[in-house]
Amino acid sequence: MKKRKLTAVLLSLTFTAGALLTGCGAPKVSDGKTTSGAGSDASGATVLRMACGYNSDKTGMTFTADLAGEGITLADGKTYNSGDLKPTWQAVEKTLDIKIEDKYQGNSAADEYRYWDAQLDQIDMLSGTAALLSENGQQGKLVDLAEHLDEMPNFKAYLEENPIVRLSITGAAAGQNAGAIYFSPYFDGVNDIERMVLMRTDWVEKLLNGSGEFSADKCNNTAEPVYQPYMPTSGKVNIDVVSADGKSTETISKDYDAYGNIIEKMNAAGSVDGVTAVNMLREYIDKTYGGYYGEDRADLFIGQNAAWDADELTALLRCVVANPQTLNGRDSVQGLFTREDANNQRRIDMYRLAGTLFGVRGMESRLDYLYVGADGELHDSRDEKETYEALSRMHDMAVEGLISKAFINQEDVSSEKYLSDDNGFMHYDYNQTQTAYNATALDNASGEKYMAVIVPVARWNDGEEKYMRFTESWRSVKTDGWGISAAGVEGDPNKLKACLKLIDYAYSPEGQILMSYGPDEFIKHDDNGDIVTFEFNGSESPVISEESYKDLWELQNGNFTNYARYYIGSTLSFVKSQAFEYQCTHEVGREGAEHISSAIALGTIKHPELAITDNSWYTCVPTVLPQEVAETNAINELTALGTSGQFGIFKGQTNLYVDIIANGFTGDAGTDPASAAEKVSAAVADGGWGGSTYLARRNEAWHRLLEFYDTL
Repeated sequence: MKKRKLTAVLLSLTFTAGALLTGCGAPKVSDGKTTSGAGSDASGATVLRMACGYNSDKTGMTFTADLAGEGITLADGKTYNSGDLKPTWQAVEKTLDIKIEDKYQGNSAADEYRYWDAQLDQIDMLSGTAALLSENGQQGKLVDLAEHLDEMPNFKAYLEENPIVRLSITGAAAGQNAGAIYFSPYFDGVNDIERMVLMRTDWVEKLLNGSGEFSADKCNNTAEPVYQPYMPTSGKVNIDVVSADGKSTETISKDYDAYGNIIEKMNAAGSVDGVTAVNMLREYIDKTYGGYYGEDRADLFIGQNAAWDADELTALLRCVVANPQTLNGRDSVQGLFTREDANNQRRIDMYRLAGTLFGVRGMESRLDYLYVGADGELHDSRDEKETYEALSRMHDMAVEGLISKAFINQEDVSSEKYLSDDNGFMHYDYNQTQTAYNATALDNASGEKYMAVIVPVARWNDGEEKYMRFTESWRSVKTDGWGISAAGVEGDPNKLKACLKLIDYAYSPEGQILMSYGPDEFIKHDDNGDIVTFEFNGSESPVISEESYKDLWELQNGNFTNYARYYIGSTLSFVKSQAFEYQCTHEVGREGAEHISSAIALGTIKHPELAITDNSWYTCVPTVLPQEVAETNAINELTALGTSGQFGIFKGQTNLYVDIIANGFTGDAGTDPASAAEKVSAAVADGGWGGSTYLARRNEAWHRLLEFYDTL
């Protein structure tokens, strides 16, 4: 197989003022409604019946009553009412001379597709998961976009420039349909880190920084220790870090002979008071790192030159939960939490964190729980013992009270509440949306900060076991997309042409801007009317208008994604530029993100590559695989492995990984962590769950895809 290094990057957002003004001009007034499925309306514009949105009625193309009320005036100076198309889609109508009939039911991508599956003749475009769209495209229900690439020059150019993207959306790799594409991909940014570890960094400084010993008038005791050492208990581990100034790298040593493993030391001491625990951690940092961090010991966790690992984090969590009086002035504080502790869709971030802490691949895969091994084969974290050992370690943290009580009891507490009440220390989530709480829930003037920190050191096996920093949370083709209904456009070439034109426009330079920023009125202009730009990732990108920035905070407390989807109608699909999101990120959020960006650029944080790499362990798994119908049917029969079985990822579902973190091993698995991990992994693979069959079917498609890739 040919080995090619192919970095997937966005098309340059280079543009001219004239092109942008043409593509994103002032939208015409529209009520967003037509009552006929005819091919064109009275004006001659082609009508497109679109069942397209993101995952709720608020994130569709038209305003709902709860968003618009009796009329809402936005940054463009226009007033919008319930049922009106949002600004982005009014601009699309005008630019492409189409009329949008909004048929979206307000469901998640999977449920929206399933709603329309038996009545596809009633719509022209629809949302769906990449897997469902590819599966049903193979059955002839969706238009094969590959057959129309010459009619979509912008989309075609994008795929030619990024072959790995083409790989991620290929629905068939053999036979007469080889190379088929059944959906337009959605990128929520690309080739960049996605989720980050977020901490109350001011709390770390309160506990660890300064000369002399830590003292407090009042504290609690740590729990009886359960968690056991993950890192070595003797010897040295050398780690490459970014220098404190962010300009270069240097190697530091974790010298376990100088003090010992902090968890081993704490466990030997048993339950201790919070002051003692903090002073043990301080002494550990001083001796293990040979004074490298000086009096700024918190930098082990929160600095540009951070080098923390799971054991050190657990020791820190013990100190945090035992010292609430110092941190929040009350009697308790929660350690780890998720955005919504009662919502399975957010609770699953806890097992994603487990993968990052303990070096387990497949926990943040683009496709189920798969990853490419160093042997070039697909592997599944669900049938690997190491996965359940990592989850068991997380359960040990839970037993010690280091994970929030609401996560264990599934009580409805949001991250906003934790932060506004000074009651939560750390979670794993999106930087922009969560650090926005610095402006609404924290007092930065007094030093309160919630910030992203450097990825932890863990033991990873990329073919050779080593201690390094690696994140699997890497932006690529998302798991949702939009397809064209074959039955809907059948017999009406104008409808098909309009659908293709819409997809192609979204991948043009001006279309990419519209799908991120919204129309021209939401973008900043100078006194001469020229668009104001700034440099972002090597390209000139637009600056958002002052009015739009004001709306962002007034309407959604700085949450860019919600503001864009709810009110502008952008970022529903296609390409979302991170340049817009970056401008909307709180300065505290930018500080942490810049630390991580420097570490990635200097190579101290490794990640999956959007490429077929020399060491295949670093190859990002495609979002879909070109499964044949028989293979898809065989996979669908393995219900225990699906989202409706043991591995649900949506609200109201259950997930085995989450349950193990909260409750430990139960039933036939027994309570001994090592033997239970082996029993569960064996049950998934060979004990009736169908893991071996699943993996065999996936690998068949994977190797067909690699063969097709060599023909590109």
